Amino acid sequence: MPASSPNPEAGRRLRAVRERLGLSTRDVERMSRALADSKQNQEYYISHAWLSQIERGELTPGIYKIYTLGTIYQQRFDHVLAFFGIQISDIGREQVRQPLPNTEYVGAPRAPTTAPPATFDSIQTERTDLVSRMFGGLGRPESSLFPQSSAGMSVYGYIGTRDFTLYPLIRPGTFVEIDPLQRRIEIGRWENVFERPIYFIELRDEYACSWCEERGGSLILIPYPQSGCRVRELRHPAQAEVIGRVTAINMRIAESKEKRPGLVARP
Repeated sequence: MPASSPNPEAGRRLRAVRERLGLSTRDVERMSRALADSKQNQEYYISHAWLSQIERGELTPGIYKIYTLGTIYQQRFDHVLAFFGIQISDIGREQVRQPLPNTEYVGAPRAPTTAPPATFDSIQTERTDLVSRMFGGLGRPESSLFPQSSAGMSVYGYIGTRDFTLYPLIRPGTFVEIDPLQRRIEIGRWENVFERPIYFIELRDEYACSWCEERGGSLILIPYPQSGCRVRELRHPAQAEVIGRVTAINMRIAESKEKRPGLVARP
């Protein structure tokens, strides 16, 4: 939406929030100046006159000023965007329609080894990577994938279409929910494969999702017996770090009649 596009409904909603907080337009101007100074970027500054124009629906703010309004009004960024008809959750629904061949990680970004891609077209689908880096700035699909999740601490991963480590227990192209509080590898005997804990692992330059065992100073990544994948032994934590235990999956169990583009057949 252009910066000059009128949006009277959004303006009324912003004014209602400001008045509920007991703030004047001069208060917002003063607070925004302090924020702009702290960030050394005057794009965050909102003048009294400019705010009045927004509230009359004469202007639509850009991302810096939306950030400022969200900060001052104690509103989430996506909540303020929704005032202007932009639903961040819609991005996630569009993203999950795209087939990705590699095992990925979605959630709070960990320290990346390279800069995150700016557009969906720039995603390197041939490599295992953080989904938070892959989708850098493009939104987060997990709210659509796991709408009933009650774990605010959960993070999310993606099993690449070339990753058959736990196939057919977990099929390539599956999204998984991860509990980062469960990082200790459990030891025990399990009645069946469904009871055995599955872990999401960060390696030096990729990610993995598998059963695990600890042996001395090593982490053993164990595939499903019929997967055809090999067991991997890595030094822990130098070469492999446990992100958390997989607690839920979002998995297709059959293809639709219309062939999914980009699906890679199992070798």
